[in-house]
Amino acid sequence: MNLSNLIFSASKCNAFSRRLLLGGLIGILGQPVSLPAQSPETKPTVPYQTRFRFEPVSEKSLGLWEGEHPVFVYNHGVISSRSAPNAQGRSSYIHPVYGLDGEVLTDDFPKDHVNHRGLHWAWPHIKIGEQEYDLWSMRGIRYEFQRWLARETHTNKAVLGVENGWLAGEKEVMREKVWVTVHPASSGGRAMDVDLTWTPTDRPVTLWGAEGKSYGGLTLRFGPRSKTIITVPTGRASDDLLVTRLTWADLSGDLKGAGELSGATVFVHPEHPGYPPTWMTRHYGLLAVGWPGVAPHTMPPGKSVSCRYRIWIHRGVPEAAEIQKAYEAYRTGGNVP
Repeated sequence: MNLSNLIFSASKCNAFSRRLLLGGLIGILGQPVSLPAQSPETKPTVPYQTRFRFEPVSEKSLGLWEGEHPVFVYNHGVISSRSAPNAQGRSSYIHPVYGLDGEVLTDDFPKDHVNHRGLHWAWPHIKIGEQEYDLWSMRGIRYEFQRWLARETHTNKAVLGVENGWLAGEKEVMREKVWVTVHPASSGGRAMDVDLTWTPTDRPVTLWGAEGKSYGGLTLRFGPRSKTIITVPTGRASDDLLVTRLTWADLSGDLKGAGELSGATVFVHPEHPGYPPTWMTRHYGLLAVGWPGVAPHTMPPGKSVSCRYRIWIHRGVPEAAEIQKAYEAYRTGGNVP
């Protein structure tokens, strides 16, 4: 069945079948697919008050919905793209991440940087013994899914837990645990907490970011836009920032399918190592937390390091004061905005 027939078939299915069919295209094409959501005319102004659920969208990808609203897709299998046949396949990342009105916020295999991939975490410099690897460009080292730790759904949250390995050749050099907790959407936005823990296996692992830029760590690549607004605690940022210490950064724009402006903020938890970390922001569509930054950091075998973040998804372009208020709620453990 060709693509046009597949989409036509989806249009004739009921809502549940259509969601699965369109969601499955992600695995086939390696590209984002906008799953059905409410039109802008019917935007909720109160919490959805519906249950979360996990459903596979392919044998490589697991989706999360809140009622009829898609939230994200976690890709545990290796994803490739027909549009970038020479690009490295990638796994263990989140894409698409959806906005409150069903718009796709993230990008995968973008033409300007084919190694970028939705919401992910990777380092351009990893040294083990005398050998150096590049997880950012996936040279010599790769992620491998190990097992699900949790796929829990409740009325007030959904929790995804994953254990991965970093493999250099066939040897596991790092154990990784990923915890993603999604809170119910409201008129104010949706909060998605991402907690990451890494533990070297039997040898020290040294990480560091890109020289003069500091990227290397949690990274959020946004989808195509014609307008981009980056906001940091001091206000609107007209220039790209390099090796800049921030507690949070926001990128908003006219993202595909939205019909108006929306975006997401990355918050850094105050218990984050080296708080506040250095960042790189790019108006082409990137928010990159740099930990440990440009200076190498060696992790002894068996000793874990954890980093905690919140992704705050919102409509419009909030001012710095509004974002700071949402950040304070996260920093102090208060109510989710």
